[in-house]
Amino acid sequence: MTAILVIVTSLVLINNNRFGGTVLLQNLAYDMALSVRQAQVYGISVLSFGGEFDFGYGMHFNTNSQTYVLFADVLVQNGLYDCPSPGVQGSCERVESTDLQRNYRVVKLCVPAGASMDACMSNTDLWASKLDILFKRPEPDACISADDSIKIDADGKCTLDPEESARIVLESPRGDRRSFLVEATGQISVE
Repeated sequence: MTAILVIVTSLVLINNNRFGGTVLLQNLAYDMALSVRQAQVYGISVLSFGGEFDFGYGMHFNTNSQTYVLFADVLVQNGLYDCPSPGVQGSCERVESTDLQRNYRVVKLCVPAGASMDACMSNTDLWASKLDILFKRPEPDACISADDSIKIDADGKCTLDPEESARIVLESPRGDRRSFLVEATGQISVE
């Protein structure tokens, strides 16, 4: 009888741990999507950074980093995250950075997003190593740049045919995956 109780308890604890990891991954996807929404709100509102007002705000993602960054596009105003390496003197566009915890990570950045997360994971033509998503008033639209492919003109418009969408794929330490999608129209959804 004790052996049966131990086996049942073990199965319940194992499944509970897996469920908890899935919930944490889903929460991380929602938190990151909300960070993109925060950049959108900052970008279309009048929020100063370093005494400046006429610029956009964006999010920077990198598959080689456990950190994602909310930035103010004030240095070059090119729609990209321009920040010296840690320890280098100079200005930085970083407003806030967030570290991914518990070995959760960004595994893929797909631009354009593709039809699904599975299509994103299997199609190497969609993969990018860096992703910048910029919002600049008065429009709530996103200027999406993969691997520094986009620049912003003097009027604050995207140049070089901006991407239509981007998918950020997250992975848990157990290999579970979740993604969220950012459309050029400014729509953000967790899938």
